[in-house]
Amino acid sequence: MNVLLSIKPKHAESILSGQKKYEFRKTVFRRKHINTVYVYATSPVKKIVGTFRIGDIIEDQPMILWSQLNEVSGLDEFEFFNYFKNNKIGFAIEIRDVKRFEAPLDPSEVIPDFVPPQSFCYMKFSLAPLEDEERLRNTMLQDYLF
Repeated sequence: MNVLLSIKPKHAESILSGQKKYEFRKTVFRRKHINTVYVYATSPVKKIVGTFRIGDIIEDQPMILWSQLNEVSGLDEFEFFNYFKNNKIGFAIEIRDVKRFEAPLDPSEVIPDFVPPQSFCYMKFSLAPLEDEERLRNTMLQDYLF
């Protein structure tokens, strides 16, 4: 099982550059055994820019997450606490094995009526065998998103 994760472009770049070692979320995937996270950089980029594998997922109070992970968060303190305002629990998803796509994928070209996920969506497929852009364009992926 894979996940398409919507991430603001500046944070997507921090992940791809290796600066950001944890992705913080208010909620996390219920399904287990997520193999690959596809990074969808939101507007104005609007492309799948790379992948990473999930390491540990830490669940704790935002104050504790910040005290333990702030140096590898890729965020400043204001951004972090503004995101988690009024939340008693947060999640830190460890980012491993980052891969940047040489040619970011435009999902609207291969998924009819593509709507970016608000946070994330599960995917039944892997893009790995489809990295050849021509094969990707010739494959209808709409049946593969949950």
